[in-house]
Amino acid sequence: MIRIAIRWLIAFVLLAATFNPTDYNWVRWSLTNFGEQLPMIVLSGLILLIGYIIFLRATLRSIGAFGMFLVLAVVAALLWVLYDYGWLSLENQNLNQWLAIVALSFVLGVGLSWSHIRRSISGQTDMDDVDE
Repeated sequence: MIRIAIRWLIAFVLLAATFNPTDYNWVRWSLTNFGEQLPMIVLSGLILLIGYIIFLRATLRSIGAFGMFLVLAVVAALLWVLYDYGWLSLENQNLNQWLAIVALSFVLGVGLSWSHIRRSISGQTDMDDVDE
């Protein structure tokens, strides 16, 4: 369970570092400092891109595009239930952006951890997991 939480947290940090409603994110920093810090913007952008490639490739290999859609649909349905029962208000645009970051990080975290989740549920291992 700790491995899954760590993978989700890394996905959350990756997404939040790229964009979030505060002024502390790569998109706003790069737009503000484009003229003065272009080499650092390119370097940090490539590092973020590598993180996205790792997460997206692993997620697509483990659960596929349809699985990503299903996980996102479950998260969206959960938010709908919370909104329908009045436990969640969607008036705050910053909160909506954070909810989107959490939802997308959950999809990436589940995708990266799917082999561990499936193994704990079913007791079966993947061919990739034989070494563990």
